[in-house]
Amino acid sequence: MATITKESIQIQGEKVLNKVKELVKEGNVRKISIHEKDGRELMSFPLSIGVVGAVFAPVLAAVGALAALIGECSITVEREEKT
Repeated sequence: MATITKESIQIQGEKVLNKVKELVKEGNVRKISIHEKDGRELMSFPLSIGVVGAVFAPVLAAVGALAALIGECSITVEREEKT
């Protein structure tokens, strides 16, 4: 059985894309949400095993465009921890 945990990371806009790429590579991330500093959700996308390459490229392009427009934000990460 797996346990879902949530983690929130405060980050500057220009570093969002690199952090999202890093999280995707970890492999145990189920969902990533990006929020403005006031808590409003800007973007949210689920991840599943095997989501790589050309399939994930449009999401990364959207994250990159969003990162160019925002200052400080937070990334909420849902992880699946196997028990």
